[in-house]
Amino acid sequence: MRVAIRADAATHMGIGHVMRCLTLANALKMKGAEVSFVCRPFTGQLGERIAAEGHRLYLLSPPTQTIKPPDPKQTPPHAAWLGETWETDLAQTQIALNGKQFDWLIVDHYSLDNRWENEMRKIAGSIMVIDDLADRRHDCDLLLDQTLGRNEGKYQHWVTENCTLLTGSKYALLRPEFVELREYSLKRREKSEMKHLLICMGGIDQSNSTGQMLDALQTSLLPSYCHITVVMGENAPWIDSVCEQVKKMSWPIEIKVNVVNMAQLMADSDLAIGAAGSASWERCFLGLPTLMIVLAENQLDLGIVLEQKQAVILLDKISDVKKAIESLFYSDDKLKSMSQACKNITDGFGVKIILENMEKLCA
Repeated sequence: MRVAIRADAATHMGIGHVMRCLTLANALKMKGAEVSFVCRPFTGQLGERIAAEGHRLYLLSPPTQTIKPPDPKQTPPHAAWLGETWETDLAQTQIALNGKQFDWLIVDHYSLDNRWENEMRKIAGSIMVIDDLADRRHDCDLLLDQTLGRNEGKYQHWVTENCTLLTGSKYALLRPEFVELREYSLKRREKSEMKHLLICMGGIDQSNSTGQMLDALQTSLLPSYCHITVVMGENAPWIDSVCEQVKKMSWPIEIKVNVVNMAQLMADSDLAIGAAGSASWERCFLGLPTLMIVLAENQLDLGIVLEQKQAVILLDKISDVKKAIESLFYSDDKLKSMSQACKNITDGFGVKIILENMEKLCA
C-alpha cells in the first residue's frame, strides 16, 4: 500500500497534527505500507522526526502569506494557517508527489477542505481526513475524530453520504509503547502518591505556559520530596528561560527536550500538568491523573468533557494550580479515583480498528 500524508507542525499550530499522523504512519509501515509526508517548512516543523521514523519527506516552499488567527468569516476559518492559498498548496503538493498514484491520502490540516481534497482524487484512490473541529466540508472516504464524546451526527452535514465516520475516543491514536506500558502504569497507581510530577504544556508552548506554571507552583503545597520533570520541544522559544528558572525552584527539576520515551515518563509519574491536546489520550490510557489547562480554543470542549468524566481537574487559569494541588494534598482517594476514570476513556485499540477500515475500503 502506498500512502501520502499532508500535515504540518508549526509554532502557530503546535505539533499534534504531525505527531498523531506519525502514529498512524508507523503502524502502516509495520504493515508493509510505503508512507510519504508532505509538509510546509514552518518554524517548528518536524521534518527531522519524520525522516528519523523512516518515512519519505517532501518539503513544500516556505510560506509566503502572513499567518493570522482563525476567522469564522473565512472558509475554512483556519485558512490563513496554511501560509498559502489552498490552490497554491494543492499545486505544490501535486508537484512534490511527482504524479505518483497513492492508495490512500491522509489529510490532517485545519486549513484544507473539500475543494483541495477533491482535486487530490486525481492521484489518490481513497482519502482519509483526521479532524476535531467539524467546521468545514470534506470530500473523503474515511473521517476520524478521536474526541471524547464526539458522535457521527457532528459531521453528517460536512461529508458525503458514503463517507465512513469513526468518532469518539475509542479510536484514539496511541503508539505501541503506550499499549505496552498500560498494565505497569495502572498497577503502580493502586497506591496513591505524589512523588513525581510531569509538566508538559505542548511541543511548542509559544506563550511560555511552562514558565508561568512553575511560577504558580512555587507557593503550592507540592511536597518537598516531589521530583518534577518538565518536557519541552526543541523549537519551544522559552527553553533557555525555563532552564534558568528551574535553578531557583524549591524542588529537584529535570528538563527533557525532544523526548522519545514519553510513555515511560507518563507511566512513572503520579500526576501530570498539561494542555488539553492530543496527549490527553496518552495520559488517560495510562491512568495518569492530570491538572489540565486549555491553551487553545479548539481544546475547550475536550477539557470540559474530561472534567465531567472526572478524569482531570480543569484549571480556568494557570494560577488555579495552587488550589488544585491543595485539593489533592488533602484527599487520599482523589488521585486514585481520577486514575480509575482515566483508564476508561480509551482501550488502546484505535489504531487497529482504523487500519482495518482502511484495508476494507481499499480492497
